[in-house]
Amino acid sequence: MKPARTKTPRKPPVKKGAQTTLKDPVGVYCRVRPLSLLDQECCIEVINNTTVQLHTPEGYRLNRNGDYKETQYSFKQVFGTHTTQKELFDVVANPLVDDLIHGKNGLLFTYGVTGSGKTHTMTGSPGEGGLLPRCLDMIFNSIGSFQAKRYVFKSNDRNSMDIQCEVDALLERQKREATPNPKTPSSKRQVDPEFVDMINVQEFCKAEEVDEDSVYGVFVSYIEIYNNYIYDLLEEVPFDPIKPKWNSCSTPMRNTEFVPPQSKLLREDKNHNMYVAGCTEVEVKSTEEAFEVFWRGQKKRRIANTHLNRESSRSHSVFNIKLVQAPLDADGDNVLQEKEQITISQLSLVDLAGSERTNRTKAEGNRLREAGNINQSLMTLRTCMEVLRENQMYGTNKMVPYRDSKLTHLFKNYFDGEGKVRMIVCVNPKAEDYEESLQVMRFAEVTQEVEVARPIDRPICGLTPGRRYRNQARGGPVGDEPLVSEMVLQSFPPLPPCEILNINDEQTLPRLIEALEKRHQLRQMMTDEFNKQAITFKALLQEFDNAVLNKENYIQGKLNEKEKVISGQKLEIERLEKKNKTLEYKIEILEKTTTIYEEDKRSLQQELETQNQKLQRQFSDKRRLEARLQGMMTETTMKWEKECERRVAAKQLEMQNKLWVKDEKLKQLKAIVTEPRTEKPERPSRERDREKVTQRSVSPPPVPNAPPIRLRHRRSRSAGDRWVDHKPASNVQTETVMQPHVPHAITVSVANEKALAKCEKYMLTHQELASDGEIETKLIKGDVYKTRGGGQSVQFTDIETLKQESPTGRKRRSSTAAPAQPDGTESEWTDVETRCSVAVEMRAGSQLGPGYQHHAQPKRKKP
Repeated sequence: MKPARTKTPRKPPVKKGAQTTLKDPVGVYCRVRPLSLLDQECCIEVINNTTVQLHTPEGYRLNRNGDYKETQYSFKQVFGTHTTQKELFDVVANPLVDDLIHGKNGLLFTYGVTGSGKTHTMTGSPGEGGLLPRCLDMIFNSIGSFQAKRYVFKSNDRNSMDIQCEVDALLERQKREATPNPKTPSSKRQVDPEFVDMINVQEFCKAEEVDEDSVYGVFVSYIEIYNNYIYDLLEEVPFDPIKPKWNSCSTPMRNTEFVPPQSKLLREDKNHNMYVAGCTEVEVKSTEEAFEVFWRGQKKRRIANTHLNRESSRSHSVFNIKLVQAPLDADGDNVLQEKEQITISQLSLVDLAGSERTNRTKAEGNRLREAGNINQSLMTLRTCMEVLRENQMYGTNKMVPYRDSKLTHLFKNYFDGEGKVRMIVCVNPKAEDYEESLQVMRFAEVTQEVEVARPIDRPICGLTPGRRYRNQARGGPVGDEPLVSEMVLQSFPPLPPCEILNINDEQTLPRLIEALEKRHQLRQMMTDEFNKQAITFKALLQEFDNAVLNKENYIQGKLNEKEKVISGQKLEIERLEKKNKTLEYKIEILEKTTTIYEEDKRSLQQELETQNQKLQRQFSDKRRLEARLQGMMTETTMKWEKECERRVAAKQLEMQNKLWVKDEKLKQLKAIVTEPRTEKPERPSRERDREKVTQRSVSPPPVPNAPPIRLRHRRSRSAGDRWVDHKPASNVQTETVMQPHVPHAITVSVANEKALAKCEKYMLTHQELASDGEIETKLIKGDVYKTRGGGQSVQFTDIETLKQESPTGRKRRSSTAAPAQPDGTESEWTDVETRCSVAVEMRAGSQLGPGYQHHAQPKRKKP
């Protein structure tokens, strides 16, 4: 009779903040692939099992001091060119698979440039299975005998699992077997020869401490992120023969060609984990089935031939292994039908597309757009790592841009503490990939400093352990091994025939009794022997227990001592790590400060050079301007010196003329005073006045400093001299019979340089109103001379007067004689110089009209 079933105790609720927030850094490993050609130049050298060194190849830009730059980068572990896939798996992926079986999540992705060996590391090659087939092999080796029947676990669209009883699972299996589905591979089919060598792992690997009181189910899914869109590689798209399909060349596609699937969306489940909505999840029961599903999706993955790689991945691929675990009931014979007790763990294996430069891959068209999207998603991943590191190191709370890319958005839960994160940096040591490898190393250096919260251990279900084997013991032998009772029975003597055919048979029963007595005696002997051996074994066991206890006490003491030493070393290591981080932070700040100062120095040097050039240009302009100003000043000085000389000469001439006029006046006054008043003086003729002037002229000449000019002399009127007849426009036409007429004359209304240059004589017709109201016309005559400045000067020599008088009045004055004054004074006009002394001078090149200066004795009014 089976014991009564008891209700399974609930899991204790986990309080937020109750557990200690332990964090582990992201594990970053480096794998160096061998060179394709032996004579290729190598730029990466493995220093030890944790350090690589980058050398600047020949032909690249030198360092500031002229040396080639060598940079070292540290990793958790470095795998050289001779590392096998098994060695890499044992160090990197084995702990993740062990955590997966114990209910913890894990993320493993390969990162590197195109052609660095990422796909080879993840998938492998014939004879050398990669990380993916080895992970599958370890999973099924660990849970092979504890797997649930197919369809006991059933996936839904909410990133969780439903559980079915054995009957429902059996019905669904029969239903699926009636309608074959290509999604679910059959374990009875033969393995595809294409990948049979990849999954044929020679080394047996199995997880330790697998929960034997649970059943397991494995589900796999395969997606790719292409041009920032998510596609399901396991989705089977049925072809519609009615609606034609069109390819990129705008031509109908054949019915046999593959129709690309629709892109999928990211969703968030009730536990705030990201998942791909509507993604196909296939339940697999062996390594062969799982890899067959992977290989079917791998054929749909987008690859292309580029200049750097013949089969370059053009998308990020994500292969998810989901392990579902549910405990057995209290009897140990059926799966516990409680959805809350289901534990789901997931291992994501990511093969990132290679970062590349388009000028090296010679990409164009679709390849160029793909490369841009690949580089953009990788740049977003790098930005997220940098922000996470900055938030953790400096205590900031910047928002991590997970949503900028589908790749980072899908795996944001891992970086928030939902599982371990491991990264394998694949590098190609050839010199052509130096710059790309340098960027990869810098990204790896940043990623190592990011810490991820350690996942929480799943709670215990609360049922008694060992339920499975107790049920098997009650139900019969485990497998084909015989029981101990059968072995004991075989050691007894056989029983004789027990059939009694005759009533008088007296031998059968005695023989049977004899055999049974022998068996009883043998049993008694065996019992005694067994008891003796049991007592001896108990004594030995007691001694062994004492020895073990003593050893345990001794070992415990040693362990306590070692733990104290380890604790002290851990504290010292933590202190040194903190100090190292502080020093690295200071070094980073100093490097940034140095960079800033160097940039400032370069900018200041450039500014100084610019200012020096500007000053040199200004100095040159200043010298040219000084030379120009010096020339202009010299020219202006010479010009003003000439002008001053001319003005001084003109002023001297004017002052001499004034002095001469005053001298003449004084002489006339002296003559008036000294002459007797009884006799009325008679006006001398012009010839006598001229002689007088010549005789008594003791004053200095009018222009003592004037340039030498031709001597003045009287010409005959009959000579052929040309005259300038200057008649102002304001003159009034008179009705006199005698009119001035000069032959060969140039008549002008305004004196100008051109007319003066052509003539030797000058005559000005001047009109004024006399005291009796009549118009008096004066003809002022003079000679034209050339001056030193290149102009012409006029020196007046004679004045003729034309005047009309009434017959009833006074007599008309002759133009050649003047009557004596009634008051006995000398005549107003004594000679030519005193009658009029006027100088007309015009500068060479002047655009103004001639200037006139009249120097004459003012008329004395009659009393």
